[in-house]
Amino acid sequence: MAIKSVLFVCMGNICRSPSAEAMFRSQVQQAKLDIKIESAGTIAYHQGHSPDKRSIAAGVKRGLCFDGMTARQVRIDDFSAFDLILAADKQNLDDLTDICPSQFQSKLGLILDYCEFSAGAIAYDEVPDPYYGVGDGFELVLDLLENSCSHLVASIRDNNT
Repeated sequence: MAIKSVLFVCMGNICRSPSAEAMFRSQVQQAKLDIKIESAGTIAYHQGHSPDKRSIAAGVKRGLCFDGMTARQVRIDDFSAFDLILAADKQNLDDLTDICPSQFQSKLGLILDYCEFSAGAIAYDEVPDPYYGVGDGFELVLDLLENSCSHLVASIRDNNT
């Protein structure tokens, strides 16, 4: 199946999923692909808020754009509207699985399902939540997203041609 739309999901839609949206959007533009890209959260706590200032600061240093992004909660129609729905971690994937209609379960996965780690590198299976952390957590998130998104773009380009 050709992938024409991707939804990135984390808990509040202010750190990881908007960073994934911005990173993927940048890479999709560079690859000259036409893909609908959005992000959402499994909770509505931050609905209507802009992405976290620390996410924006880390992303802008890498040339990413967060303009116009505001947090929203996953809607039931997202499961039919998007070809691929990728969660930041297993808890969010479980939350999505619980509300996703059975006919769309195959669209669900983890963002880092597309990540490829070099030999000797620390391998992650989830994007860690940097919200309460200190230090370079937002940089680590972007490193992981850059890796995963680049491989996702390559996979989509290969499968869409």
